[in-house]
Amino acid sequence: MSKIEKQGGQEQQVIVVRPQRKPWSERFPFRWFPFTMLRSLILFTGEVYQLAREQVKRSLRLQLILTFAFCLLAYYISHGIASSLIGNINKGTIIDYSQGRERIDYDARDLVRILDPQNTEYNTDDSGDSGEVGAPPPVPPVHAVPAPPVPSVPEAGVQQGGTTSGAAVETPGAPSAAANGTAGAPANGTPSGTPSGTPAVPGTPAAPQKGTDAQAVQRKRQQEEARQRDFMNTVTRMTQFEKYKILITDLEGKVVYRNANAHETLVDVHSVIRNAMEPRNENSDVRTEFSSFYPITYNNQKSYLIVSGIPQPRITYQKGESPLSYVLALAVFIFLFYYLTKRKMRYIEELASGLRVVSTGNLDHRVVVRSQDELGELAINMNAMVSELQRTIEEERRAERLKNELVTNVSHDLRTPLTLIMGYLRLLHDKNYETPEQAASYASIAYSKSEKLKSLIDDLFEYTKLSNQDVPLNKRGVVINEVLEQLLEEYVSLSEEQQLTLVRSLPPERLTVRIDVDQMIRVFENLLSNAIKYSLKPGTITVLMTHDRTHVLIRISNQADNLTPDELEQLFDRFYRVDQARTSDFGGSGLGLAIARSIVESHEGSIWAESEDGQIHFYVKLKLAS
Repeated sequence: MSKIEKQGGQEQQVIVVRPQRKPWSERFPFRWFPFTMLRSLILFTGEVYQLAREQVKRSLRLQLILTFAFCLLAYYISHGIASSLIGNINKGTIIDYSQGRERIDYDARDLVRILDPQNTEYNTDDSGDSGEVGAPPPVPPVHAVPAPPVPSVPEAGVQQGGTTSGAAVETPGAPSAAANGTAGAPANGTPSGTPSGTPAVPGTPAAPQKGTDAQAVQRKRQQEEARQRDFMNTVTRMTQFEKYKILITDLEGKVVYRNANAHETLVDVHSVIRNAMEPRNENSDVRTEFSSFYPITYNNQKSYLIVSGIPQPRITYQKGESPLSYVLALAVFIFLFYYLTKRKMRYIEELASGLRVVSTGNLDHRVVVRSQDELGELAINMNAMVSELQRTIEEERRAERLKNELVTNVSHDLRTPLTLIMGYLRLLHDKNYETPEQAASYASIAYSKSEKLKSLIDDLFEYTKLSNQDVPLNKRGVVINEVLEQLLEEYVSLSEEQQLTLVRSLPPERLTVRIDVDQMIRVFENLLSNAIKYSLKPGTITVLMTHDRTHVLIRISNQADNLTPDELEQLFDRFYRVDQARTSDFGGSGLGLAIARSIVESHEGSIWAESEDGQIHFYVKLKLAS
């Protein structure tokens, strides 16, 4: 591009050459790599799908497997839907107290954590501020006070063994906590050994010894005050909202602290432990009081913390079970399997029906090929079998017809000369002649007819042997154009006698074929004899030979009336003559062309006839020797 700049007060045009940008493929050679991979993956998936689809189309076994898998999937889906619908109707209620017991146990562990002397949550710093993290705000004084020291009572005065699980036995003569409305307070409302107006709380430290550092004492006092506040707040919450009974006993079961909901002064530790452990092991759904039992250190003495309460239930609903869902799923499976295989079963019935039609003798019936799988192959094989059976039956019928024609023709051709022979011999036998010359004429006619009869019998015998392939062929390599040249020389004079001109056109190359010379000469003799016998006179007989890389073709042509295609096909049948040939002037046996075809076919060659423009052409095609 160009731009105009001013230099020295004059405008000049400056050409700016910018580098040409590279194509995107070169600037970012891997930019489109993911898209190429995605396209390749899509194409590969499509090819795999097409291949799998073709395999399924061609395999009835795979079709049945996929049908069964689909029906099984539909079975499980329908069973799930039916179970959901029926289960929602037949719901069952489940009451679970395990979470309620876990809640009581969790709250009891919370109290154990507060009372634990090793808990560093209540440590304070040197400034004397409380180290409690997230301490709750002050709450009104709790109505639960520690129990007074229980007076020493003789063991006989305590009801032993009369307590129930988790229930404490109240000592006779002990004041009732409900009498003055304060739980755990003595009858006069003032705990023993405690200054008036100051409630005693768990964990109250003993008086510091002389010589103890004042700061340490102050810090200890602050920790205990924080612990007391936290304990009181927690007990107050559990008392008011959770309705728990909270007891602290010594190792003998004497109550040293209780909240407002507890009235016991003595508990059976063994029963409390059993009450705490049995629901854990049995997972009972019966709503009973549950106790959480933990050993603690209280007033520097080993004690037990007992938290009792009625666990809150958790209500859930369980879907009901019904055999109707299995019945519906099975019905869906059977219906789908029947529907998906109905077309195949109908096709099998169609094949069976086609076989029944064929078995009745209707060989023109064909079954329709409707698939590419094994059933389609069965239909193809059935049609091929019926076609082959029809062809075989037609050949047998044709052979039977030809056999009947053979018997008829042989009877006719043998009876005619034989009748003449017998007639002339009877005349000679009866001496029914006038002169010896007439008798000699009768004998000559009888002899010529006997020769014709012998020739007919020889031709029939030769054809029978060739048809049954009983004649061994002595094949050897010969030059076919030389053999044909010598044979044509023999027919020159005969054709001239019949006012026919023999024209030949043979290639100069030496064309070698493997043939039985005697048998093949008989083929050409029959063709040349027919050409001379049936050609229009005067006329021309043409012999033409051509070849390619593998075969040699000999054509013998003569002038004759045009023949229909049906007549051309029947020329090589036994005893067949065209209507013009069925006269006494032509004494052929009708087996010459049939014998020629048998000989050529035994040499793996072919022979046929064509008719056009007033000429008939006979073709013989043979393989060249390699």
